Amino acid sequence: MEASPKPRPRDDVPMLEAQDLHKSFGPKVVLDGISFSLAKGESLVIVGPSGIGKSVLLKHLIGLVRPDSGKVFVAGEDLWALSNIERNRARKRFGMSFQEGALFDSMSVFDNIAFPLRRSGRPAGEVRDRVRECLEIVHLPNVEDKRPSELSGGMRRRVGFARAIAHKPEILLFDEPNTGLDPIMTDIIDEVILEMRERMKPTIVTITHHIESAKKIGDRVALLFGGKLLYDAPPEQFLEAKDPAVRQFVEGKAQGPLTKDLEMSVR
Repeated sequence: MEASPKPRPRDDVPMLEAQDLHKSFGPKVVLDGISFSLAKGESLVIVGPSGIGKSVLLKHLIGLVRPDSGKVFVAGEDLWALSNIERNRARKRFGMSFQEGALFDSMSVFDNIAFPLRRSGRPAGEVRDRVRECLEIVHLPNVEDKRPSELSGGMRRRVGFARAIAHKPEILLFDEPNTGLDPIMTDIIDEVILEMRERMKPTIVTITHHIESAKKIGDRVALLFGGKLLYDAPPEQFLEAKDPAVRQFVEGKAQGPLTKDLEMSVR
């Protein structure tokens, strides 16, 4: 049976919205009232130290983790009020690039990118053309027969991008796209994200601890600290913020755990 078409969001409805998300794992509070909304085509970068809960937040947005309380809306639809079938349909609006690319080592580059297309039943010729188009978008022609182990770290990230955009998603989620890369490759990754944004006009959420990347690719930058999203603002305003937690991060002093004083002030 043919899948029902995705409903088109009204222009005044955010493409992606989080309302008062809370999540704890045992006694550890990870999300403590996260709220934000993104219009179609808008790019939000969420920064913060490693281990602070940024990846957990992304998994909430795409419906992989259910919040303890709060809501996620995708094009106006309450994700967890939907049936399983409807929620899976809503997830098809998303493309997600996981940390380190998260590629299948046993598959070629071609098969990694083709995987979501084949699952949706696309004809072989259409799959082939789309895989090559995606590789061209991320500037990786002629690697489709290689295995992930034959590629550099930056190339694996870009193959992950190509897989994420294979089914032409409306929302892109990037999980630490620059972690472990040298400055030159970090710049290349940033430029590829900007080019995908220009060509596809997706709504984007990127999580990173790399402040220079946040300045380049975000319309807005926010800091995840103490389970809360702090100082959501354009990059220029974010960098000049007087908030002590933002200053600690911007000045490079928050790469480890929060200081006790800052954590208490956030809570």
